[in-house]
Amino acid sequence: MLKDVAARAEVSLTTVSMVLNGKAGTNIPPDTQARVMTAAAELGYRPNAMAQGLRRQRSDTIAVISDEIATTPFAGAMLQGAQDAAWAAGIVILLVNTGRDREMEARAIEIMLGRQVDAIVYATMSHRVVTPPTALRDIRSVLLGARTADASLPSVVPDEVGGARSAVETLVEHGHRRIGWVTTAEPGPATFGRLAGYRSMLEERGLPFDPSLVSAGTAGDTHSGVDAAGRLLDRSDRPTALFCFNDRMAMGAYRAIRVRGLRVPDDISVVGFDNMEQIAPWLDPPLTTIQLPHYEMGRWAVEHVLRDPALEGDGEIPPQCSMPCPRIERASVAAPQPIA
Repeated sequence: MLKDVAARAEVSLTTVSMVLNGKAGTNIPPDTQARVMTAAAELGYRPNAMAQGLRRQRSDTIAVISDEIATTPFAGAMLQGAQDAAWAAGIVILLVNTGRDREMEARAIEIMLGRQVDAIVYATMSHRVVTPPTALRDIRSVLLGARTADASLPSVVPDEVGGARSAVETLVEHGHRRIGWVTTAEPGPATFGRLAGYRSMLEERGLPFDPSLVSAGTAGDTHSGVDAAGRLLDRSDRPTALFCFNDRMAMGAYRAIRVRGLRVPDDISVVGFDNMEQIAPWLDPPLTTIQLPHYEMGRWAVEHVLRDPALEGDGEIPPQCSMPCPRIERASVAAPQPIA
């Protein structure tokens, strides 16, 4: 208790309170402050964080409400980025994974608001356009991995177009002119953005966009990658390189290539997207791919939501961050074989 610390340090309760609450300033001599801190440490005294938060109208906690991030391979980097930014600011993160259960999501947000969290990070597994819960309008919030159609809340998402452009660029720079696009039929910002980037880089390099070189699987998984890549490989004028929607489809493309007696990258070059640690470095040969910036996105989301509102202009459109996706070069790309 405070009175025990005061007795040990031989000072008043007021002095102890000012020192432990960081309000001593220059009014209390340094040696006195040191005695108070030593006494508190010796007695194992810990300030009541909840009471301090009520006085300061801050809880020093933020909530991360996710759909399924905590149960996916990408969770580690995204949550690590968020935690590092929070920890640097002296903030603790409270995480709730809702499994896309809307009732659970609403209840989780209600509980977090009741706990007086300072802000909410609303996170989604895949890049999506969302209609966020209306309760997010009642507290400082940011969308992580998602955005609203009307840009009414701040958000951070991967630059799908820029990442796809980089993937195609490395193939073009190695001399490829017929580049297949192995994609998914599932709609979404990632599907549309990566196709746009694929077309954009081809056009920039003076290469025609050939719709027949776009092969879509039913999903973005390995089985679909086998089927979609196989259709391109069975053409008499097959492409010399494949850009795949993600690393799982690229793994399927590897299989389709090998069962046809071809080799990566000698006969067919392959580039993926995501840089999944469980796949990309372990394929044979290791896969050149585009890194989804999960760590950087998580860090940006927390840093932004903790910004002082006074630093932001009234009436401005909330920032919509499109995070660059770096290229990770490995051994799955080579110059095309000369035509015999």
